[in-house]
Amino acid sequence: MKTKLCDALGIQVPIFAFSHCRDVVAAVSKAGGLGVLGVGFMNVAQLKEELDWIDQHIGDHVYGVDVVIPQNYEGRDAGDLTEAELEEKLWAMVPSSHTEFAERLLQEHNVPPWPEKGRPKIFGWTMQTVMPCLEEALTRPKCRLIANALGTPPTKVIKKVKEAGRLIGALCGKPRQALQHQAAGLDFIVAQGTEGGGHTGEIGSMVLWPEIIKAVAPVPVLAAGGIASGRQMLAAMAMGASGVWTGSLWLTVEEASAQPAQKQSFLNATVEDTVRTKAWTGKPARVLRNRWTEAWDDPVSPEPLPMPLHGLVTADAMRRTESYAGSGATQEVAMNICGQVIGHINEIESCGGVMYRLINEYLDGLEELNQLTNRA
Repeated sequence: MKTKLCDALGIQVPIFAFSHCRDVVAAVSKAGGLGVLGVGFMNVAQLKEELDWIDQHIGDHVYGVDVVIPQNYEGRDAGDLTEAELEEKLWAMVPSSHTEFAERLLQEHNVPPWPEKGRPKIFGWTMQTVMPCLEEALTRPKCRLIANALGTPPTKVIKKVKEAGRLIGALCGKPRQALQHQAAGLDFIVAQGTEGGGHTGEIGSMVLWPEIIKAVAPVPVLAAGGIASGRQMLAAMAMGASGVWTGSLWLTVEEASAQPAQKQSFLNATVEDTVRTKAWTGKPARVLRNRWTEAWDDPVSPEPLPMPLHGLVTADAMRRTESYAGSGATQEVAMNICGQVIGHINEIESCGGVMYRLINEYLDGLEELNQLTNRA
């Protein structure tokens, strides 16, 4: 199962675990895979705290960091503005009708108000906010990989990461995007089928993976979208993938920091309960369907704004529904990011248990295939 990407990173198995939880990142890396910390909702102070903890608890193992640098977003050309100036400019572009609509949904579902006054800060979805986070990550010797969740990273970012001796890659949901990644000189590409959680395209994994793997060879491709078992991993590897990029798989593990009410929402979900919607970030992202997604997707409701403007609209809802996950009817308006494979996750496991299960299911499936070949 060990691939060249494993050798380049010094890991035992090509299982990459994307998570917003530092405990999951450390646990997966210690179990032989590579934990990747999602930092799209963090500022540099928060990231520093998280990386300090990971560095102290991960031992001699390595990890990665996933940032969000959209190729296109409102304010992208405002490179001369400071973060505070950009934030002020973006807030001025947000209609009050959108923030009032969001607040009304929260109040209707009895979500407690945020205790502090003032509007939320902009997320790390702009160059002004992401670069301090990237620079902080590159100061950490154990951080060996940088991934971009949306689009090909800017040339200066690729250069900075490579000069720091790290691997850099990016996610994509279309073959043409993968070719752009390859032309930019990325070290690896994550091909995510529409089944995946978060920002995802419209092409199914079984169609997307082999097309991208063939198009960008010999660049290593990690398969994402619809992987929660070793047999699904085996299918991806059989198509030529250099490993798997997983996310939903880690939402309900013992180490995950999500509150019990949110974990239960994931455990109760079926494969039919997700929706691809602009209701949270302004770009299509797969989450659990609930009253929030239905309200924003209703044609009579305000149209979701472009990224990162809609993130400003929903930022207060994100922090309140995360902090008060079990209060009132909060789960009806919570952002529960996950892929369709969430319907296959019905019990709480440890990260080590998940890794052990994936590897054994992979080997069992491989043995069965070998037996079929021998019969022939």
